[in-house]
Amino acid sequence: MTLRRKSREFALQMLFQWDMGQQKTAQIEKTFWRSARAADSTRKFANQLFEGAVTHAEASDKLVQRHAKNWRLERLATIDRNILRLAIYELHWLATPPKVALNEALELAKKFSSTEAPAFLNGVLDAILKAREG
Repeated sequence: MTLRRKSREFALQMLFQWDMGQQKTAQIEKTFWRSARAADSTRKFANQLFEGAVTHAEASDKLVQRHAKNWRLERLATIDRNILRLAIYELHWLATPPKVALNEALELAKKFSSTEAPAFLNGVLDAILKAREG
């Protein structure tokens, strides 16, 4: 597993915790890193992803609501909602190449979500990308 992929996993875990309790990011990071072991570069990228996804969560959620046909944000599984937030943050604010961001989001879904999640998330992210390019 690459260090960047591990960073994404850590960021997703912190995002999930944030979404469930709406604690401050600094508190979540402090608590999270007490038990998680990672190289400094992995930790730094994970924190960047987590903090950026939280900062842009409202904008990301609006994109999801616009492109997830017949799905209200509240109906999405918490893990799926946060995979989308993470991927959208990477696409829009980090300028991660679309192919990389989509692939990483789908890998997270395969590992942490249901068997149907990768197809659903791919559809939503693809629609967001097409709207952005169009």
